[in-house]
Formats: sequence, C-alpha cells, structure tokens
Amino acid sequence: MYQLLDGLSIIEASSFVASPTAGLYCAQLGAEVIRVDHKAGGLDYDRYMLTEQGRSLSWENLNRAKKSVALDLRSDEGRELLVALSANTGNLITNLPEKSFLGHDAIAAKQSESAPELVSVRIMGWHDGRQAMDFTVNAASGYPLMCGPEDWDMATAPPVNQVLPAWDFITGAYCAFALLAAERERRASGEGREVRVALSDIAATSLAHLGNVAEVMLSGHDREKTGNNLFGAFGRDFSASDGARFMLVAITPKQWRGMVDALEIADEIIQLERALGVDFAADEGARFTHRDKLDAVIEQGCARFSSSELEARFDRAGVTWSRYRSLHEAVTQDARLVAGNPVFSTVEHAGGAAYPTPGAAAYDPAVPREPAKPAPTIGADTDQILAEHLGLGSGEIARLHDRGIVG
Repeated sequence: MYQLLDGLSIIEASSFVASPTAGLYCAQLGAEVIRVDHKAGGLDYDRYMLTEQGRSLSWENLNRAKKSVALDLRSDEGRELLVALSANTGNLITNLPEKSFLGHDAIAAKQSESAPELVSVRIMGWHDGRQAMDFTVNAASGYPLMCGPEDWDMATAPPVNQVLPAWDFITGAYCAFALLAAERERRASGEGREVRVALSDIAATSLAHLGNVAEVMLSGHDREKTGNNLFGAFGRDFSASDGARFMLVAITPKQWRGMVDALEIADEIIQLERALGVDFAADEGARFTHRDKLDAVIEQGCARFSSSELEARFDRAGVTWSRYRSLHEAVTQDARLVAGNPVFSTVEHAGGAAYPTPGAAAYDPAVPREPAKPAPTIGADTDQILAEHLGLGSGEIARLHDRGIVG
C-alpha cells in the first residue's frame, strides 16, 4: 500500500470484475474508495467460490482496501443518498447504465457550487450500450478460434475459451488510468468529464495494437492455428526426461544462444541452418517459419535431461523459461510467485479465513511495502461516510437506520 493518491475520494457503485478492479487499483495506491452496495449485497456479493463461512472469495479480493456503505438501493431515498455521495465527492466509478438513476448528468445536476465538477467513469459492454461480459466479448474478438492444435481444421474446429477474464482486468486498469487522467485535467481546467469505456473497445483496440486487425485486412484471411507455439517467434512447451513440461521462449539472439548452449544442440542447429540457408540467431522469423524442424531438435535436447537438470542448465545459460504448474502447485511451491513474494502478506479476512493477499503490484524499492488491507464487511463504514461526506448528524443517521434506508 502506498499513499500516492491520498486525498482523492472515489465513489464506486459496481459489480463483477472490471469496475471493482478499477476501484481496487486506486485504493491500493492510497485513494479513499467508497464502495456503495445494496444493504443485502449487490449482484456479485455471493459469487462463486465461497469460503466455509459463505464469503465470496471473488468479492473479498476485488474489494480490498476499500470502504463500504450499505444503502437500500431499491428505495428512492437510498438512491438519492448514492447520488448525493457521488455529487459531493465528485469522482465516480460505475458499471450501471447511463440511463439509470446514476447517470452522469443526473448526478452533475445535484452538485453544489463548492463540489468539484463531476468526473465519472462508466464501464459498458458494447459502445452502443448493448450488454456484454468478458467471455462474450472474447468470443466476438476472434481469439478463441485462433487457439487450438495446429492440425485442427480451421473450418470445423471448436473455439478454445480462456479461463482468465483478461478483458475485465485490462478494462479495470484502463478505467483507473482514465479516471486519474480526467481528474488531472480537472485540476488544470476546473471542468469535470464523463468517460465511458466499453469492454468491446478494449478488446478491439488491443487487437489493433497487436497488429491483428491490419494482419487480417491485408492478408484477406485468418491466421493459421499454431498450437502452443508462440506466433512469429520461437516459443513452445517441451518435456524433460521425467515428463515435467517447460515453456521456453527465445526472442533475442542472446536468449536463443543460451537455449542452444543449455541443451547442447549447437551441432544439430548448425546442420539445420546450413540445410535451410538461414541464421536462427539473427532471424527471429526463421525460427517461427521452420518451427516444426526446430521443435524436433529441441524436443530431443530437452528429453536428455531431467527437470532438475534442465532448470539448473537454463538458469546458468540465461534461458527464458518457466515450468508448467497447476494453480495449487504454483501457489504452494513457487516462492517467487506467492510464498516468497513481498507483494503478498498473510491477511485475516472478514469471514475469518487467512491466506496470502497482495498489495499494490507497483512498488517503490526505496519505500517499505505495507501489508495488504482486507475488504470491509458490507456497510462497515456507512455511518462514518454519511457523516463525513454528506454532513449528516448522528440523529439523522439513526433515523435512516430505523427506517431501513441504510445498513
């Protein structure tokens, strides 16, 4: 945890992954992020998977370091309180529709002259307002049909979905960046801004940034499947003599030479280069074009050594590699990833479970890391936030409790 955003208060009215991720990243860098939920919990409050105490691990981890306000968002008065909090704070992250009670103009109309002009970041499915989620956007992107073994027929091959909701996380990070950009402009101009970010646009622009849009437009056809081979360069999974699998990547000449030396395959590579008239160390494209022949040589090289021997050889030679692990193995056996990684600290969460929990991924090497902060319980900060941000007295807040407007 760092206090780089100390003094910045943000209202978050959201659910699922992308929107809470934007708030999480801001909170981890010191912003006061106030998540506002329906008093019984929002749509994502009890999402799978659950702890023995019934707490959602997804909710518990996407809402760390935030504050929580619980309102009856099915009532007009509860919704008015959320609008007032957004108006007074001047910063909002949400994935509620623009035409809902939490529209940008509706909030801005409630702002006092003393409040900073509203900066709202709204996460959408498609840019035209149609709903979408990460996995439907991914299906539309073309990526699932690019994946799969090389020998699958392009015309009949099934899609291969990824398990990581990558577009959600990229969108969340982009929205945190967009909010801070708009807030920076407001400091200079005094003007607020409505920012809309569509999951579909994050996917489409990412395709374009990687050259994929230009590739299919200029070639007139889809890219062939490449299985586990890295497209356009050298990289693939290989097995040691004991069956352990490794991912090897050689992008630079130095990485390539290191791998060749580690596997003691220099003679075989030289013979192949002479036969093909290429220089694999100098030509990254040649490594991809002739991957079938290269793969056979490297498979034989890896199969001569055990996994422990390969790991030692790869490290000595400066090879870029990683061993394939299950998630449980990765978390419990690879100290670099979790157990020995200083970004993690063991935190006891509100449901009673204690486990390794990350703080901010960005860090200043000159400043000690602070332990990660857990997510709040629903409504843990309601009274404090209503008093500090709306100026309500204890009597007024008590009456709201009595009438079930706040939780």
